[in-house]
Amino acid sequence: MADYADLVVSAADGLKLYARDYGPVTARALPVVCLPGLARHSADFHDLALLLARDPERPRRVLALDYRGRGRSERDRDWRRYAVPVEMNDVQQVLTVAGVHEAVFVGTSRGGLVTMALSAARPAAIRGVVLNDVGPVIDGTGLVRIRGYVGKLPRPRDWREAAEIQRELADADFPRLTAADWEAIARATWTEEDGRLVPAYDPALMKTLEAIDIETRLPELWPLFDGLKGVPVLALRGANSDILSAKTLKAMAERHPALEAVTVPDQGHAPLLKGDLAERIRDFVLRVEGIEAPAVETSQAA
Repeated sequence: MADYADLVVSAADGLKLYARDYGPVTARALPVVCLPGLARHSADFHDLALLLARDPERPRRVLALDYRGRGRSERDRDWRRYAVPVEMNDVQQVLTVAGVHEAVFVGTSRGGLVTMALSAARPAAIRGVVLNDVGPVIDGTGLVRIRGYVGKLPRPRDWREAAEIQRELADADFPRLTAADWEAIARATWTEEDGRLVPAYDPALMKTLEAIDIETRLPELWPLFDGLKGVPVLALRGANSDILSAKTLKAMAERHPALEAVTVPDQGHAPLLKGDLAERIRDFVLRVEGIEAPAVETSQAA
């Protein structure tokens, strides 16, 4: 059996959107919808999706989306439409076509912002949220770092070199990743095209970052975050993150009555959703459903 099915949906403006569709469509368990970071795509959730979809006691449907211009979704002719409001509308279109009326949303970085926007536009769709290294306050230091490489990485000659580029870029923040981890990250950064490795996203995406004035204080999104107060939230922060600060995570926990805050050691932006961390997310989803799951400490991931 294939790991997942391909789901292709037309956005409101006709652009083709892609999503990986894991697990049984007819599963009675609550679905999970995974939304990636700025220049990432659905492959980042593969391990988590398999764990959830193939749970022997509670298999569930998992949708992992590629935003427009990323992964296998069609590129937009206007880079200005690589924006959270447009991507939020695209997510709603995918949910409608897939017949998903409510779900737990797992949002990594940009995906968390899209989820918070969705809580204002379609609150009934959200039963629970996992925010992976993102909150209502974005650290400008991290944005400067991301702006320094999106659309600007050297073109690798092969997958080994691609993995090495990724390792050199982020090894200081992820000191314990294995060679296999770096290769997996590389394979979600580039794709093969006519025998060459090219970015798995539209290079024009870099223009959205160039338009941000880092010198001015970035707007805070507490009103959008407050839209999540009615649902359980699992907030993950990489201990080495330069996007979500420990101060902001603490403020989120103080502000939200049902937020579980987790700091992931030896990882930066954003923690890899696999292994023990994937199991923690599985247990969180079970608790959202009202099914007993093992209690966990809230200060640090195993």
